[in-house]
Amino acid sequence: QVQLVESGGGLVQPGGSLRLSCVASGFDFSGYGMSWVRQAPGKGLEWIASIDSRSTSRDYSDSVKGRFSISRDNAVNTLTLQLNSLILEDTATYYCAKSADFTVRGQGTQVTVSS
Repeated sequence: QVQLVESGGGLVQPGGSLRLSCVASGFDFSGYGMSWVRQAPGKGLEWIASIDSRSTSRDYSDSVKGRFSISRDNAVNTLTLQLNSLILEDTATYYCAKSADFTVRGQGTQVTVSS
């Protein structure tokens, strides 16, 4: 049974930073590309970052490029997203997911950017 557990969200001021983590279980984590997606209140799901299975390739949406950084540690089945220079528009629930199937994701972690 695939399980993805996100953590690390919180309330942060504009310009601040957070580090999100996702611990995966129930599948061969090292064999899959992984992504972070987010959903802001009243909006649809937005892809923001992906990393391939061996960390040789990373992609970012224009909305987060240069501010967020995705990484993974296959030894501990963990996906990470470093969020820097946060802006109000980054407020959302953040999920990790297999890149091939965004419908399989965890419960999410809430990031709120507010002054």
